[in-house]
Amino acid sequence: MNRNGFTPRCRLLAGAALATGLLAGLAGPASAAWSYAEAAKPYKGTTIHVLDEITPLQETLAKLVPTFTEETGIKVEYELLNHFEVINKGQADMLSGRGYYDAIMLHGFQLGPMLDAGVLRPIDDLKANAALADPDFDEADLIEPAYKTTAFSGGKQYGFLNWNYNQIYWARGDLFGDPGEQAAFKAKYGYALAPATTFKQLRDIAEFFTRPAGATLAGKTLDSPFYGIVLEGIKGGSTFLSMWGNFIKSYGGDIVDADGHPTFDTPTNVEAIAAWAELWKFAPPGTAEYSLIDVPTVMGNGIAAQAIAWSDFVLGIDRPGASPYAGKFLYGAMPYKEGMEAKRSVEGEPSAIVISQASKNPEATFLFLQWLVEKQQQTKLLEAGQGGVPIRESSWSLPVMQDGPLAGMFKAMKSSLEVTTGKPKMPKFYELYDALTGISQEIGLGKLSPAEGAAKAQKAMLGICDPCLLK
Repeated sequence: MNRNGFTPRCRLLAGAALATGLLAGLAGPASAAWSYAEAAKPYKGTTIHVLDEITPLQETLAKLVPTFTEETGIKVEYELLNHFEVINKGQADMLSGRGYYDAIMLHGFQLGPMLDAGVLRPIDDLKANAALADPDFDEADLIEPAYKTTAFSGGKQYGFLNWNYNQIYWARGDLFGDPGEQAAFKAKYGYALAPATTFKQLRDIAEFFTRPAGATLAGKTLDSPFYGIVLEGIKGGSTFLSMWGNFIKSYGGDIVDADGHPTFDTPTNVEAIAAWAELWKFAPPGTAEYSLIDVPTVMGNGIAAQAIAWSDFVLGIDRPGASPYAGKFLYGAMPYKEGMEAKRSVEGEPSAIVISQASKNPEATFLFLQWLVEKQQQTKLLEAGQGGVPIRESSWSLPVMQDGPLAGMFKAMKSSLEVTTGKPKMPKFYELYDALTGISQEIGLGKLSPAEGAAKAQKAMLGICDPCLLK
């Protein structure tokens, strides 16, 4: 021990401690945890304009948007328009380069034409900016395959997953549970009446429940005809998309090959189209005028036994006061071709809110778009809406999704989203859509046979694009 009372070992430890303290002082105070309030400081007072589509989902979200302004000081003009207006007005703004809207909701099918026009701003640099990107965002929690097939193209990312529109199978539980109907169905088809899991069962159930006025249904005499199924059939809606996503792809077919060359007239596709077209025989006579909004309305009015419908619109029907049959509906996974469960496909329209290339506020806009899809906001959205369509896997475990009268619907959504993909990026999508949806309606109405319709569609596609995919 020396005269100061320290051993050499003590002096060594003291020196090390002093050095550590000096280094810590040079490094400055420990960095604070990342927050939106801190990230948004450079953009406080900025106003961004965001255009989205109006559905019950977005109307619920609109009530949460002011919270972002309170947290960040960034003002958000969140505008909601109907399906056609948000497409026309949003695209016109981007294509003109005006840049009034900083961010615009794009359905998956819009991405191909807008990418081809070069009007979308990638977000890769914004995600890579540590000042803007939340380190706890948990990107792996976003539902696949919808996320990657929608938000990415050509090695770049253009947004997050915002709306996971998907179709589900929907049926009248009161009719399926009626003992007389159950006995009659089993006697005719040789198996128990239950929500369809295959296309054959879908067809059998549609045939079984289609009855004229004066016939008996669940022990009561019908005053008007009753139908076995409701389908969308309008020329300007998702008629063709449903045939493509639910039937053609579930049969193992597609409208283009891996290189983008048209393949509409293959034997596999013709077989799938025939299965879809036959269902029209058991649908109401006004099917050719039914839109995606009319299908749930018809089911809610009680004139059909089952339907293929967009789940977000069904949410507005199966609620007390919205339909006399609320609480009596059954839901299930989308049917598939018997023996081909591995090829199961469900029509959906995963969508993203993208930043316009003309935006003058990309950083502030990115913060808002990231905030929208954070777990905290998604939980609030689903709880406020008493359920909804999740974009995160973790949302399925929320009590609002697991419990309550709509739990069966959410389970059907989950099944759909296990296989729902974004649309292939097709620059000429609108031209293709106009031609193919009209031909699809002609097939459904019996004006063209499935083979004739497929041949006509193939010719139309070849006249529009070959190949049809974005380079």
